[in-house]
Amino acid sequence: MIELSTLRVFLAAAEEKNFSSAAKRLHMSQSAVSQNIQSMEKAYGVELFIRGGRAVEISEAGQSILPMAREVLRAARMLEDGFQEIHHQIGGELLIGCSTSAGKYLLPVLLSTFQQEYPAVHPRVKVMGRDGVYEKLLNQSLPIGVSSKYLEHRDVECLPLFDDRIYLIVSSNHPWAAYGKATPDDLLDQPIIMREEMSGTCDTVMQSLKNFGITPDMLNVTMELGNPEAIEMAVERGVGIAFVSEMVAARGLAFGRIKKVELQGLELRRSVYIARNLNHPFTRAQTLFWDFAQSQREQLNTEIWDSLVNFGVTV
Repeated sequence: MIELSTLRVFLAAAEEKNFSSAAKRLHMSQSAVSQNIQSMEKAYGVELFIRGGRAVEISEAGQSILPMAREVLRAARMLEDGFQEIHHQIGGELLIGCSTSAGKYLLPVLLSTFQQEYPAVHPRVKVMGRDGVYEKLLNQSLPIGVSSKYLEHRDVECLPLFDDRIYLIVSSNHPWAAYGKATPDDLLDQPIIMREEMSGTCDTVMQSLKNFGITPDMLNVTMELGNPEAIEMAVERGVGIAFVSEMVAARGLAFGRIKKVELQGLELRRSVYIARNLNHPFTRAQTLFWDFAQSQREQLNTEIWDSLVNFGVTV
């Protein structure tokens, strides 16, 4: 009979598509992951993964058993949850997928408060693209997701969690830094550093600029980076100007390394959402966190903005 520990290794490898990443996630050695997979393949006479360099692809046989493996591990978690509840304990892993830079900043605030009340819960935040969050929620490999995009599907419940602001930032020695104001048309003559096309920040900015007759092909995008912190650092060095979440800009603004510029007639805001698949059975910890996140929404917004004010950022 197959062991639950072996199934966990298989699931991690299937989701990470990399034995090394699966090993880090499971706190195992890469060789231990490979041995588990090989023993599973040998025992059942199937090839579960197609090896090719560092990355691996799950085979057709592996794909066929993947939903069943998830179901077995989900049932095991529910059983463990039941035993903990008998002893009035709340524990286990709390997996959250996050696609937004704002989410990466607000989730630690939310989770730290939650863990004070439930110290036996072990949160794990996995950063991915918005499409990744949506896909993993639908296939039930992710119980909870945080995204800057409203996820619309009959099986998904998506609720607002946080109101984020997006700032235009420039280096401290940029000509706009002293005045702190510009018009949308002024952007056309500037080197701009952008997030990847599918990011929430990029989508919010371009949708707003469209109202001023500005399309992506009209902008002088000199660099495209997937990491918002890297964008802020590039702006500090004078590579270009950029749009980032206020939380990303907070440290640079506080130390005077960058400056915020207001665009006339343009105020960029976006909502960050928390979502779940209604068909995914929640453990007790997941249910408590979902309810906790909703109860903390107003306080979370206030706490984040207060912390930015205390950090020296004008909001």
